[in-house]
This record gives sequence, structure tokens and C-alpha cells, in this order.
Amino acid sequence: MLSQPEPLSPRNSRVKHLRDIARSRASRESEGVVLVEGATLIAEALAAGWDVLEEFVGPGGEQVTAEVCTPLTAAALERVATTTEPQPNLALVARRQSELTSDVRSVMVLDGLGDPGNVGTLIRSAEAAGLDAVICTPGTADVLSPKTIRSSAGAVFHVPVIEMSLDDVAEVGFLLVATSSHRGTPYRSFDWSQKIAAVMGNEAHGVDEDSKISEWVQIPQRGRSESLNVAMAGTLIAFALAESVAGGGETLAR
Repeated sequence: MLSQPEPLSPRNSRVKHLRDIARSRASRESEGVVLVEGATLIAEALAAGWDVLEEFVGPGGEQVTAEVCTPLTAAALERVATTTEPQPNLALVARRQSELTSDVRSVMVLDGLGDPGNVGTLIRSAEAAGLDAVICTPGTADVLSPKTIRSSAGAVFHVPVIEMSLDDVAEVGFLLVATSSHRGTPYRSFDWSQKIAAVMGNEAHGVDEDSKISEWVQIPQRGRSESLNVAMAGTLIAFALAESVAGGGETLAR
């Protein structure tokens, strides 16, 4: 019977490496890996065909994958984890590169969003609505940070996420449609059946008025709030776009 390896302690160099991957976008990108926390999210990555390189299990956890599994002490797990209540399973997963293919017709563009929670929520909404892809412009929060992955509930593993500029999105034939709090066609009356990129702007500044936006839509509001949170607004837009495409181009107005 094979003996179990000793759990890694917080001082182990591999634990320090895992902590760096969890907290540094530059490290994740240069090494081509991401850290996934929790058995449920690891299972989502596996189900979507992502390559799990190694799993790490702390006290109370059970191995999820068939890959190499390395035990961690409780202190090491706390050292690596990005949450206050760490889950016992961690995994190093190889990054996946996606490309914008010619058959893609409905995408959401995250233009300079800074909050990983909003980025993850919008990826989750886009995947739930059935959009073909999510595009992130340069300067958007890392889609593969631990917080973004958690906020997406694993949806980031199931929908293509591509980095492109707004200019590049327009050049490949997409109609850029952005939301505004004060102008544009009511979103339920807009014709979403075209090859559309729905653009959601930065939380503080919105979409740049000088960018190549073709059309503006607004979400009518009856209350006192000036605008919706970008994640909530984007969710409404994602389903409007998806429903119009599924319905053969009909508007949603009744």
C-alpha cells in the first residue's frame, strides 16, 4: 500500500506559488494557469473540458479529479485561499484561449468593467441567456481571477470569453449597441435580430461617448434611481438579445 505524501505547509515554496497564482493576474497569464477554488467549480471546469493539471485537498476535503492530488495543511489552505472560509479543494487549471468564429452572432462586450463581481455576474447571465460569446476590452477585470470565477458560478468555463477592442469588434461586422440612462430606443422595442454586440460600460463612467457605438438603448425606469447596476442592466439586455434571436427577430414589446 502506497503511503500518503505529507501535507504541504504554509512555508512550502509550492504553497507560495499557489498564493501568487491566486492573487496575481500577471502570474496567471505568464504561466497560463488559473486557480479554481471549491469542488463545485472544479467539477464545472472538468465538465466543460478544461484541463485540470493538479488538485490540492485540505482537511475535510475529498478528491474531485483523477489528476495528481497533493494534500495541504489547514494553515496552507488558508494561506492560499481568497475567501474567509476556504473550501478544502483547490485546482490548478490550464488557461484556454477562445477565438471569435464566423458563426457567432450574439455577444456581450464588457468595456472596461473594473469589478470582478460584475464581470463574473455578466458572464453568468450571458451564458444563461445562451449568447454565443463574451468579449472583454483591454482594461477589464481579469475574467479568470478567483472572484470572477466564483461570481460566474462556473459559467466562465462554458462560454467563450475573448479579449478584443471595441474597434476590432466593429471591424468584424458587429453592430455595437450600448445602454444609456437618458437616450435611445427602449430596449424591449429594439430589433435585436442583427449581428449584435451589446456593450456594457465601466461602472463609474459608462461607455465612452466617442466610441464606435452604432445604436443606443435605454431601460425605462419608473422609480427614483438614475440607473441600474451594470450587472442588472446587462442581464436584462442579455435575455432581450437572446430572446429576439430565438424568436426570429421579433421585438419584445407587447
